[in-house]
Amino acid sequence: MSAITQSPIGFFERYLSAWVALCILVGIGLGQGLPELFKLIGTLEVARVNLPVGLLIWVMIIPMLIRIDFGALHQVRDHLKGIGVTLVINWLVKPFSMALLGWIFIRGLFADLLPADQLDSYVAGLILLAAAPCTAMVFVWSRLVKGDPYFTLSQVALNDLIMVLAFAPLVALLLGVSSILVPWDTLLTSVLLYIVVPVILAQWLRRRALARGTLDALLARIQPWSMGALLLTLVLLFAFQGEAILAQPLVIALLAVPILIQVFFNAGLAYWLNRLVGEKHAVAGPSALIGASNFFELAVAAAISLFGFHSGAALATVVGVLIEVPVMLVVVRIVNGSQAWYEQSNSREYTQ
Repeated sequence: MSAITQSPIGFFERYLSAWVALCILVGIGLGQGLPELFKLIGTLEVARVNLPVGLLIWVMIIPMLIRIDFGALHQVRDHLKGIGVTLVINWLVKPFSMALLGWIFIRGLFADLLPADQLDSYVAGLILLAAAPCTAMVFVWSRLVKGDPYFTLSQVALNDLIMVLAFAPLVALLLGVSSILVPWDTLLTSVLLYIVVPVILAQWLRRRALARGTLDALLARIQPWSMGALLLTLVLLFAFQGEAILAQPLVIALLAVPILIQVFFNAGLAYWLNRLVGEKHAVAGPSALIGASNFFELAVAAAISLFGFHSGAALATVVGVLIEVPVMLVVVRIVNGSQAWYEQSNSREYTQ
């Protein structure tokens, strides 16, 4: 069993929503007080990649990818039904349902309450948020629902492998269906910079640490850097987004609505489908949580790279960060609270 599956939810992760709220205040304050500084930061780009943010995102993502054990892929055959359900939710349901929810709420019900020139960008951000399954935090959620650690490890490894190949085509398809044009070269550059290269580097670091017996020490040492980079990225983002948020503070609450619906819909669907196929609760729980959560670090990185700091896409992905922990903890409580019902339902079906 991988040691990572036993990690408790950390101090920063537990209060992530509070840190994000603080980043909103600090970022807006700095953006209003030091506008010239942030204009300068915004100009530090090469091929549409902001260099300070690119560095921060690498520091943010690589520690999470070091946790992934691609050697666990051989365990996929031991959990075929649960993994099949989760793959359907992650790749065939969640991205498309989010695109639909974006169309219903952002372009429909909330259109008059949001900046007209950012509607497409908000939808793009929601799509980016839903197009990549969560990696690191999944291990925490799985532990909290007493999930099967081997299932969680193999599912995350498989999702990461699929993400390398499917993220760009899936995002391009959904943005195209939503009439949002993104140059393929920009999208592929984002995938290369924020998925392929970090995965290769992270796995190289993982193998070196495993060979030396220092993996746990390495993860403990670099995890605070990862969270710090995430928070600093959010400060920069809100420094650029400050004027838009001050002008329309309702935007964050409106963007949260489709994200919340998506989380509960996909978690519930994955949970029910696992019961339908007869999976045990220790698989259904983490399956529901993997199906509901997002790799928000990648979504933020891709949104900034594709649409820029000032975009509605970047803001939409950050709303996902803001609500991630409290919403997922609610899902954890529901999964744990319904275990007796779940197991009773399964046992009754087997006796019929």
